[in-house]
Amino acid sequence: MSSMLDHVVAQLLTIQVRLLACRERLAADTDSEALHDLRTSLRRLRSLLRPLRGLPGVEQLEDAAKSLGTLTTPLRDREVLAAELIGRGLAEAGQRRLEGRARTFASVAGSPQLTRLLAILDAFPLFLRAADREGLADGLGRRIDKRLDKQWRKVRKALDDPAHDRHRLRLLIKRARYGDEAYPQLEHAGKKLQRLLKKAQGDLGDWHDRLQWLLQAQEHADLAPCKIDWEQALHQAERKSDGTLDALLAALKRR
Repeated sequence: MSSMLDHVVAQLLTIQVRLLACRERLAADTDSEALHDLRTSLRRLRSLLRPLRGLPGVEQLEDAAKSLGTLTTPLRDREVLAAELIGRGLAEAGQRRLEGRARTFASVAGSPQLTRLLAILDAFPLFLRAADREGLADGLGRRIDKRLDKQWRKVRKALDDPAHDRHRLRLLIKRARYGDEAYPQLEHAGKKLQRLLKKAQGDLGDWHDRLQWLLQAQEHADLAPCKIDWEQALHQAERKSDGTLDALLAALKRR
């Protein structure tokens, strides 16, 4: 196997171990970060897989990861909102959104989505080795490098658009950041650029959270006390993210 394929298999095994640990933590409801850690492992898996498209088994594994992400997104969003409300002293409203957490965690741990993902992930290295024997993985490093470079070009183009869509930018930046972390040997981003990516992702995440909470406040009366603060925080997050995105674009132009 090529060194790049060795790297991919090693990353897959690491992610598999983390997902298995998250499953047990969720089943036993050991801590509040289990769902977050599961989703972080999912994100790392999808970032590892994206440049591998075209190899046998990748489409099925990506589909399984996407299905689990779809299942867990609203659950994690509810957790984040609950923490925000409790932090603001609205403990009753926050705790309502955490009711049945143990059952929810257990349902994720035993879900068909997670079971399917782990089964496919367990067999996937065999597909990669078979693909390598058939010559389908020849030039894999160059292929991955080219596809990651394409992701960076998309980020720069979006940043250069005065009418850029913050939602789309947030996703593009996440993909570039985690893609670089998945394949650090390709050195697409140095430490400074990685810091800017992380900050941009965080700023846009703050903006996105406030926007979603304000939308929910239109339907849930117990969120009304937060509306003014969230509106102010939304505008602050917009201004802050604009500054970070300008710095990120400048860094990409020097790259």
